[in-house]
Amino acid sequence: MYRRLSTTLLFSALLMLAGCGESVELHRNLSEQEANEVIAELADKQIRAQKVPAKDGVTVRVRTGDISRAVRTLEAVGLPKVARSTLGDIFRKEGVISTPLEERARYIYALSQELEATLSNIDGVIVARVHVVLPERVAPGEPVQPASASVFIKHDLRLDPDNINARVRRMVASGIPGMASALENTTKLTVIFVPATAYTEKQKLTYLGPFLVPEQDLGFWRTSIMAPLVALVLGGIAWLVWRRRATRAPAPAIAHAHE
Repeated sequence: MYRRLSTTLLFSALLMLAGCGESVELHRNLSEQEANEVIAELADKQIRAQKVPAKDGVTVRVRTGDISRAVRTLEAVGLPKVARSTLGDIFRKEGVISTPLEERARYIYALSQELEATLSNIDGVIVARVHVVLPERVAPGEPVQPASASVFIKHDLRLDPDNINARVRRMVASGIPGMASALENTTKLTVIFVPATAYTEKQKLTYLGPFLVPEQDLGFWRTSIMAPLVALVLGGIAWLVWRRRATRAPAPAIAHAHE
């Protein structure tokens, strides 16, 4: 009976320890660099993450109890970065003849993607979007409408819009055909900077008996308390078994000595 009880308690303890280590997939198909950036950012917020190599890239996993904090933390800093297409990707030869309108649309999209990728490399930029309108003639005989562009940049506290605004305008104007003369024209080239709202974590507390502990640490404290208790119970059972056998063994020897 003692052996069965000890086996049951040991199995329960192992299940408890395994349950505390459950993880959930956070992101998949990441490059090694993207995964490292994600894990580094989560580590700054004391969130443990694990890289798991997969067939199509790297998967990042976190503990089930940390998934909400991890998602909000990465959203606040724009990680992982959005994968953007290049001009080579957009105009890859596929054996299908495109119409002039399709070619124009693809060119505008590719141009926007290239500019967004460049802007995203500036320190402090979280999200960059560029909307381009190329020069075109609305109708025969009508004057050609000049090119225009609008730029949206969401940034963190490291970036000073006043310090970088002129350089952003110069880069965008130089990268779009027909925009060189619109550098100082705010109606043809608009740049909007929006500061990001920093994610401030609200620590959730939960009861463990009469004590309040952080919710993300609940599994750790349960394990820390239950593991010694289970070990103590198993030790007590082992001691009882040993004591019972020890009291039974000397009885025949004493009876033989009296004879």
